[in-house]
Amino acid sequence: MPEAVTPEPPTLQAVTPEVAAPEVAAPELPVPEVSTAEAPVSEAPVSEAVVPDVRVPDAPDLPGPALRVPALHVPALPGLSGPAVPGAAAAAEAPSGGKPRTGDPIPGLYHHPIAEPDPARVEALSLKIKAWAIDEIELYPPEWEKDFDGFSTGRYMVACHPDAPSVDHLMLAARLMVAENAVDDCYCEDLGGSPVGLGSRLLLAHTALDPLHTTPEYHPAWEASLSEDPPRRAYHSAMQYFTHASTPSQSDRFRHDMARLHLGYLAEAAWDETDHVPEVWEYLAMRQFNNFRPCPTITDTVGGYELPADLHALPAMQRVIALAGNATTIVNDLYSYTKELSSPGLHLNLPVVISEREGVPRKEGYLKAVEVHNDLMRAFEAEAAALAVACPVPTLVRFLRGVAAWVDGNHYWHRTNTYRYTLPDFW
Repeated sequence: MPEAVTPEPPTLQAVTPEVAAPEVAAPELPVPEVSTAEAPVSEAPVSEAVVPDVRVPDAPDLPGPALRVPALHVPALPGLSGPAVPGAAAAAEAPSGGKPRTGDPIPGLYHHPIAEPDPARVEALSLKIKAWAIDEIELYPPEWEKDFDGFSTGRYMVACHPDAPSVDHLMLAARLMVAENAVDDCYCEDLGGSPVGLGSRLLLAHTALDPLHTTPEYHPAWEASLSEDPPRRAYHSAMQYFTHASTPSQSDRFRHDMARLHLGYLAEAAWDETDHVPEVWEYLAMRQFNNFRPCPTITDTVGGYELPADLHALPAMQRVIALAGNATTIVNDLYSYTKELSSPGLHLNLPVVISEREGVPRKEGYLKAVEVHNDLMRAFEAEAAALAVACPVPTLVRFLRGVAAWVDGNHYWHRTNTYRYTLPDFW
């Protein structure tokens, strides 16, 4: 195994414009001025191109896909109404012939189609992320290369972050996505994963994101452990790049969200070890932690700006982020349903849990899970719209747009990734 690499990537300094936050329905909090402090790292050659500083526009009419505002009792906001593709916000209808065709959306699923991601960016990002994974950190052996390509990380991240200023900004998200996927596959899922001993493996991997602070005697042993297995190498390298491009509060936010994710992994593993089928509400509670939340919450770093920590911490914002993470994760349950049926044993996902716990056929459980997703999506849009009206701070509005774009891009990737996913024959 190669030694842990501590690169010194270019710094993307997030700049927060000085704005006067209006009164909101939450406790009134000042918007702090954030200074970016770089953590010292060892010298290492870096192949990354220099990424210029990116400033957030001062005007409220910001670039990026429009945030959808459903029929709410709130005033209309210029630049916020309308779906990403005009007139396209709807639940997908079942095709007249019955079963959806390959690449069709799930019939009845409420979603917003998006324009095809920029192919030039997709190609550039795909080449860079593969070079990082294969050459820089040796994450996968050659026999896994086909599955790595089939994951289509470049297309995924370009779809989810349309306002990223550059491919280097997109690489921040792509590295973390690939690293998280490696931990899930190698620690939890079908590439050597097991619920037995998962807690210990996750804790040690988490120290690659949230460094150990210990005595000089024991620090070298921990530092050497960062290169012991591919997932830890991936976490360590991806986080080094991210911390150099983000502010301290953005990095700490991400670490906190990853702790949530790992807690969800452990709950699912505990159920697996005891053959426990949770109640539906218990499963949804687990999925609020074992979900995509770390991905949309870095949308400001990838966009080259910062949502100030006190605005991120608002209860209304936390609810919006939680609903977005929950909805996008149920999308994964629905599109991966057929794939998971081939797994040994009873693979838990929302359709299966509904079927088992409510005593309904598999088809009925699946269709009810579609409705659960739709309820979460509409709640997300309503709460996001209300927050944008109550607190129209430019960075907050842009962040809401970024989360909405991530939700739409996540659905696009699941729908179009026919290498990984096919739909069940329920229509």
